Amino acid sequence: MTEIDKVFSDVRVIHDKLSWLNRSKMENALAGYTASEVHLLEYIGKNENINVTKLAEHFFMTRGAMSKSTKKLIKKGALQSKQKEDNKKEIYFTLTEEGQRVFDLHEQLHQEFRARDQDVLNSITPETLSEVESFLQRYNDHLSKEIQKKKLKTR
Repeated sequence: MTEIDKVFSDVRVIHDKLSWLNRSKMENALAGYTASEVHLLEYIGKNENINVTKLAEHFFMTRGAMSKSTKKLIKKGALQSKQKEDNKKEIYFTLTEEGQRVFDLHEQLHQEFRARDQDVLNSITPETLSEVESFLQRYNDHLSKEIQKKKLKTR
């Protein structure tokens, strides 16, 4: 196994362990919502002027699939659709009171999980953290370019 293979393996294992550790608390606290729905609410809660197209691009889904997801969340009372006065064609989404409750609860759980892990997180030097962030950003940029290439080929 190469060093880079080891890094990717470690990242997958860490992701799996975090999922296992956090799953039951998340599922209990956010009962009635799937992980995908919670992440959709999180994205809308953290961003403005979000429409189906932006959601589809962010989550790498079709607009049709995202439209289905938003309709489910509207039915659950977590999202509302709005139109701007100057653009009646485009539909934007905002959180309802219920959506904000789910968003806040999700954020609170993440803070709790971060507190649980704070000792090890505090042990990372700023230099190491900067290097890791730099690598992740470069790799993320690379993957974005590859996605764009693939999209252009499928048109």
